[in-house]
Amino acid sequence: MLDTLITSKTRIKLMLKFFLNSKEESYLRGLEEEFGESSNSIRLELNKFEKAGLLNSRSQGNKKLFRANTKHPLFPDIHNILLKHIGFDEIVNKVVKNLGDIKKVYLVGKLAKGLNSDIIDLIFVGDDINKNYLLELIDKTEKIIKRHIRYMVFSINDTEAYIQQESKNNMLLLWKREV
Repeated sequence: MLDTLITSKTRIKLMLKFFLNSKEESYLRGLEEEFGESSNSIRLELNKFEKAGLLNSRSQGNKKLFRANTKHPLFPDIHNILLKHIGFDEIVNKVVKNLGDIKKVYLVGKLAKGLNSDIIDLIFVGDDINKNYLLELIDKTEKIIKRHIRYMVFSINDTEAYIQQESKNNMLLLWKREV
């Protein structure tokens, strides 16, 4: 869907990289290696995003690091469009509702790092989660969004230990139960 509106594949990759997880920070050569594209096409897109105020940059040694400007007025809208593009809105609506005592849902894996993937890795945190119902909902959601979903279910106590092992930059909080 997004590729019909935005014809530059490099631009879409950069949007996923920086606007899906705003903690992501990268530099030109790292993006060149990650995307497998020429540095010139990536540089042109980075400059456009920076000129528009959508990306901030800072120098670290001889590297220019880029990061999403979360204070830009369009940041929330771009972030939400990307969530819909990936299908997270459908996942949250279909899976979390009536599933049990879910406290949080995290995105991990490639998508949490801002890399496009056909596989969505999720962590569900809560107690007394109906796993049979979860499997049924994931099966239905996969057909709607046309992506595969892998998941893990953790109790609240187990989640803290997992978060300490994993880099917090590789975990993106998608949903949290409002108290």
